[in-house]
Amino acid sequence: MSEYLYIHPDNPQARLIKQAVEIIHQGGVVIYPTDSSYAIGCHLDDKTAIDRIRRIRQVDKHHHFTLMCRDLSEISKYAIVDNINYRLLKSHTPGSYTFILEASREIPRRLKHAKRKTIGIRIPDNPIALALLEELDQPMISSTLILPGDDFPMTDPYQIQLFLEHQVDLIIDGGYSGHEATTVIDLMQSPPQVLRQGKGDTSWLAGH
Repeated sequence: MSEYLYIHPDNPQARLIKQAVEIIHQGGVVIYPTDSSYAIGCHLDDKTAIDRIRRIRQVDKHHHFTLMCRDLSEISKYAIVDNINYRLLKSHTPGSYTFILEASREIPRRLKHAKRKTIGIRIPDNPIALALLEELDQPMISSTLILPGDDFPMTDPYQIQLFLEHQVDLIIDGGYSGHEATTVIDLMQSPPQVLRQGKGDTSWLAGH
């Protein structure tokens, strides 16, 4: 049975953030709020926890996991970013976007897209998510919380508890979230291509 923590959405309690990060360090799978919807995540280096997320979401080896980062400097360690894309990222992060970039050698092979060797990168605009990443002191592997057969992410923490309390180690209640996933933009293409239209506005891409 999972732990259930209510964390204030605007002023996350440091004690509870530390408690949550301890669970992640111990191999836990955690559900937490972001600026678009709820997400499911775990420690970057924990293969067992990542496999559990694959089973919960019922996704295959081609699924693009997202690397949740706290800032641009962290992105540049885990992905190959040229000057043009760096300026683009700087203008649109933090926010409800996932950017597909070439993965660096810091990324375990199992997390890269099997054929393209890419990784999804995101900086969330959410106090709880950012507090977790700051305390963890490294990125977190993550995926939008869309259950098998559903078209939209889960938004209600009580409903999440009802469905998943025996499959995850921690559910963070940060209030109701939005029901839209992030907008996914492939920066490996020129011009950049929208792979999934979500919460993030893409009108700015018209100039590329």
